[in-house]
Amino acid sequence: MTDQDKLSTEQGFISHLLELRSRLIRALLALIVVFLCLMPFTSAIFDLLAAPMMNALPQGAKMIATGVITPFMVPVKITLLLAFVLTLPYVLHQAWAFIAPGLYAHEKNLVVPLIVSSSILFFIGMAFCYFFVFGVVFQFINQFAPQTVSVAPDIESYYSFVVTMFLAFGVTFEVPVVVVVLVWMGLVTVEKLKQMRRYVIVGAFVVAAIVTPPDVMSQLLLAIPLCLLYELGLLAAPFFIKTARE
Repeated sequence: MTDQDKLSTEQGFISHLLELRSRLIRALLALIVVFLCLMPFTSAIFDLLAAPMMNALPQGAKMIATGVITPFMVPVKITLLLAFVLTLPYVLHQAWAFIAPGLYAHEKNLVVPLIVSSSILFFIGMAFCYFFVFGVVFQFINQFAPQTVSVAPDIESYYSFVVTMFLAFGVTFEVPVVVVVLVWMGLVTVEKLKQMRRYVIVGAFVVAAIVTPPDVMSQLLLAIPLCLLYELGLLAAPFFIKTARE
């Protein structure tokens, strides 16, 4: 390699680093702007997130805050999480704009639908968790609370719980994308994945038992969608691969 080639390689590497920095700064600025715009509504955002629990509690019951700054920090954390979710499409767009020039045409034909579908599936997973799972789980758990016990969840514990559940269901709904990527990369065939169905079902219940509360209802509400989404991935994989190669 000549000195000119080395210089050209170094310049190319530096230009990639500069572009990466630019993309990261844009994504971070978008997150900060959305977060600052949401800050005046932190209390309302927390109340909205707490609605499934409050609906399951006895009338007049409230949550508690045991920390000195917890009443301030928890709503701020939730607002930051919401800001990240709202800016996620833009963040993914910046990531796509950075890697797109290095992809072949057939790779772009697959990557774009995967980015879009993965974002949509993640949002659907969170929505499914909020609108359906929380209501069922909280009602189920509170029905078993003894009459001598006053149920008053701590908001810090509640925040940790809902974030864990959001991530669990958001990632679970990405199963079809994972299946498509595995098939596209040639690591496994659709036929082989079909043969592994029984192991996937067992694994789904094991994962559900680990990431959800220790009650049967929560585990079923995660394991069953995981199995169904695996089947959806098996149906979608041939279509995506065929489209990408055209």
